[in-house]
Amino acid sequence: MKRRLLLAALPAPFLLSACAGPEVREYAQERPQLDLRQYFNGPLVGHGVFTDRSGRVKARFVVRMVGRWQGEQGVLEEDFEYSDGRKERRVWRLTHQGDGRYSGRADDVVGEAQGQAAGNALRWGYTLKLPVDGKVYEVQFDDWMWLVDERVMLNKARMSKFGFDLGEVTLSFTRQ
Repeated sequence: MKRRLLLAALPAPFLLSACAGPEVREYAQERPQLDLRQYFNGPLVGHGVFTDRSGRVKARFVVRMVGRWQGEQGVLEEDFEYSDGRKERRVWRLTHQGDGRYSGRADDVVGEAQGQAAGNALRWGYTLKLPVDGKVYEVQFDDWMWLVDERVMLNKARMSKFGFDLGEVTLSFTRQ
């Protein structure tokens, strides 16, 4: 009986590790090195889509950004224009905390966003107040960014509520 239980339990760690996602430290040796203070300093433009959990594109958008840093404090102004004509604005107040760690606040973010950079990657987590059909929902973002070269960064963010996947945002940023 003990042998059967042991054999049945053996695959469990392998199954659990298969569900685990990547860690930002896995990108520590990747180049170019990402420093948000450098990349998000000046004008940028981003092009993106939101896909629902079935993979259907539900929204397309362009975001124009301007970042400014003074020492460890930064402001990132984002102006979104969606394919349906809607416009949104978000202003991030960012802090570099040292050792690749960043925090941020914005008016539509609940509490404080937390991020960790290593190598060419940043993992950014936060809760966003998302307006939908006259209601506001608090949704969680697991946001990954990878610096491709000095001008281009790719961004993929998973959006969830109560642990259930709602969809994904995919973006490409280009420094101007």
